[in-house]
Amino acid sequence: MARKDLNRISEQLLLAVKMQEDYAVHIKALKSQSLSSLKADLKTDKHKKAFWINIYNAFYQISRKEKLVSKAKIYSTKQINIAGQMFSLDNIEHGILRKYRLKFPLLSLPNPFVSSLIKTLAVDEIDYRIHFALNCGAKSCPPIGSYSVDKIDDQLELATLSFLEGETEVDVEKKEIHISRLFKWFRGDFGGKMGIRNLLSQKLNIDQSNFALVYKEYSWEDDLENYV
Repeated sequence: MARKDLNRISEQLLLAVKMQEDYAVHIKALKSQSLSSLKADLKTDKHKKAFWINIYNAFYQISRKEKLVSKAKIYSTKQINIAGQMFSLDNIEHGILRKYRLKFPLLSLPNPFVSSLIKTLAVDEIDYRIHFALNCGAKSCPPIGSYSVDKIDDQLELATLSFLEGETEVDVEKKEIHISRLFKWFRGDFGGKMGIRNLLSQKLNIDQSNFALVYKEYSWEDDLENYV
């Protein structure tokens, strides 16, 4: 039997979690991969983003709903077995998808203590749009979508526009633009304040003349199973 493509496995796993079906076969398939096949299958940034976003979103749901991992430990606990290697959600988000950047750095600084494995698996270029695709089970998080290699750019564009339209508020009287706190936490990924303003201008066509940016409070209230 031919070996299944890793990106396809990640999509099937997320779908099974969403539909509350048995996903053991997909977990087993992920574990049984060789490290060389992991690197070979995830050969471009498109492959890496589609795979790891699906894995992150699937395992967050598994960890909170079934393994009952606490919010305090859910990001740092290494409980995701892929190709015999153990990963945490932080490894995926900040190590692989953010190209081993420190957590919540305003300047998007690289982590000097990153492992060689994470360096090998990391994307070549940071794509700010991942912040509108990763779901942390809270009310202020973006909803969960399934990502595929051939559609990843269109899907991330749609996720970005949808999130910005839903989370951005313009107060004309106070001359304020209220935006998600994700922009503050990951300012460096967006290219600083100028990058954030350019994004708002390009995606929402907002006139920002003399408007101040205000970061909204982030709601950490549980909102699991928030699928697109």
